[in-house]
This record gives sequence, structure tokens and C-alpha cells, in this order.
Amino acid sequence: MKQYISRHLANLSGWRTDRKIVVIESDDWGSIRMPSKSVYKKCLRAGYRVDEIAYERFDSLASEDDLELLFNLLSHHRDQNGNPAVVTANILTANPDFGKIKSSNFQNYYYELITETFKRYPKHGRCFNLWKEGKSEGVFFPQSHGREHLNVSMFMQALQTGDPDVHFAFHHQMPGGIPKASSVGNKYVETLRYTSQKDKEAKLSIILEGLDQFELLMGYRSESFTPPNYLWSSDFDASMAANSVRFYQGRKKMIEPKPGGNIELHSHYLGKQNQFSQIYMMRNTFFEPSLCSADSNPVRQCLKEISTAFKMQKPAVISSHRLNYIGFVDEHNRDQNLKMLENLLSELLATWPDVEFMTSPQLGTLISKGDG
Repeated sequence: MKQYISRHLANLSGWRTDRKIVVIESDDWGSIRMPSKSVYKKCLRAGYRVDEIAYERFDSLASEDDLELLFNLLSHHRDQNGNPAVVTANILTANPDFGKIKSSNFQNYYYELITETFKRYPKHGRCFNLWKEGKSEGVFFPQSHGREHLNVSMFMQALQTGDPDVHFAFHHQMPGGIPKASSVGNKYVETLRYTSQKDKEAKLSIILEGLDQFELLMGYRSESFTPPNYLWSSDFDASMAANSVRFYQGRKKMIEPKPGGNIELHSHYLGKQNQFSQIYMMRNTFFEPSLCSADSNPVRQCLKEISTAFKMQKPAVISSHRLNYIGFVDEHNRDQNLKMLENLLSELLATWPDVEFMTSPQLGTLISKGDG
């Protein structure tokens, strides 16, 4: 009953349509998390409970196999208009350059573009070309998720003060770190948490640089932006609007950090506009099998959420993070989740044959025109 009420409350306000629109939004593509299976085992031997945190256990830079298997699956499921299922892939354009940071004796931060990161990994040499192929085939549509999924100021401060957990992670080329013998997650991936006005301005500069890098890499501006960890300040909106961002992906409640460590929650709904005419999108369905307990049924739960959205004349905007499709560290994670995605898409099309697959900017454009 609690879940039933929650599903309906999530769809009460905002833009409506009689069309059966499905958008799959997937964050974190391009970021380093767990570098390899061997590093994962070293973490366990050293007492780091990476086995208890899904993002540390499964998430990593998607390999060629990961991308090809996902793209092939998506291409075989087409909507009433003949369009394949498409993932709006929110990408990071850079990662820490561990060698240069170390050479500066941890005094300066340096990054490398994702194209360079791909070259350093053993099964990733063709990954950037695969991103482009996925876009041309209509199954993988990149949008901006920032420069790197890392809080640069927090990361550098921890390195400079000799934090042993962060130095252990750094030695193994992991961004940030987790406390030893604890199941607490990696707080250093919270890109936009800031503690002062100066730090806040630096965070905005990083995001804007990421938008420019996105255009350099992909050849077009990103029309939408997904704040990492749903942390965001409306003070950034003017600069984002000036840089062609028209839509914000996210959830109903966004978190605004405040200097001093406090936060403020801001509620949004699908189609809400700010003073710069930027439109808020809202994820109202979830397919996150890697984050679910073993006795759950992610496919059934997602289909229930989609059904509720359609009954309430809302598009189904599905949150489905990258970690669900990664087999570079654990092939079983990828393989079992792809089977579930296959089931989800098959059931979806069988139940609602008039489904339309869209990217986030396509849905945002539809909303901006006032079409239903």
C-alpha cells in the first residue's frame, strides 16, 4: 500500500499526455569507479568492504563487450514508429590524471579526457567509437553529467592531509575512497557538494568546462544536464542557460548544499519551468537491479511503476544507472541484468504496443511546445 501511494503521489503534478512515452535515463557513463577485478580483490584483502556497496562491487568503466551487448539488446526492441529502445546516457568527460597529481606531490589537480582513459584500459580501446556508433544507431544518446564524478576540492584536501583510505584508493587509481571496515559509500563522488562560496564558484566552473568538453568530444551541445547525486543550486541556472542547457534530468527532490555542511531540499515536477525557461524532468520509474535485494523483482516493480505513470497520463521516465550493465568487474552482474532488461522491454511492448521510445531532450522539447 505504501508503494502504491508513493507511485501515485510521484505522478500527481505537472505535464500530462495520452501518449505512452518511455525515456530511459542512465547516469555515470565514462567515470572510473572500481578499476578492475584485481583491484576489487585487493580492496577486500586490505579490509575495505567493497562487497557491501553495489557501486564499488559492480560499477566500472564500460568495456567494449558491455557496450556491444547492451546496444544489441536495445536495437532488437522497437516501438510503434520503428525506433529502437534508447538510453539517454549521461556521460562524464574526464577522470583524474593520477600520474600528474602524484608528480605534483598532491599539490595540484589534473585530469585526462575520457578518450585518454579508454586508451589505458585493456578492453576499452574502441569504446569512444562505440559511443558514437550507438548514437548513430539510435540506441545510445549522450548528454552531460559533468566533467568528472569527483569532488575535486574534497579529494585533494584528503590527499594533502594524508588520509590513508584515500591514499590507498589513489594508489589503485580509484577516485575518492571509502573508510576501512565500513559499508559507508564513497563521499568523494559527490561532485557538487561545497563548503564555501569560493568552492561553490569553482564547482560551477568545472560543470561549465564539462559542457564545453562534451561539445568537443561529441560534436554537439548537451541540451540536458543531470546534477551528480542530485545536488544542485539554482544559482547555477543562469550560467547553464547561457550554455544551451534547456532541461534538467533528476528526481522530485533536489538537494542544495549550503556552506557549512547543511542542505536544503527543493521539490520539482515534470514540466516545471524556472525563470530561464529551463524545464525540470522527473524520474518516476526505476530499473536498478544491481541496487535491489536478491529476493526482489525489479522487472515486475518497474512495470507497475510504468503502469501507474501511463494511467495518470505521464511518460515513464526510467532511472537505470550504468552499474546495472557493467560486466568488466563481474560478468554475472551484466549478464543477469541484461536478461532482466530483455524481459522488461518485451513485457513493455507486449502490454503497451503503442509505446514511443524517446531521449530526454526529445521529451523536453515536446513539453516545451505544450504538446500532449
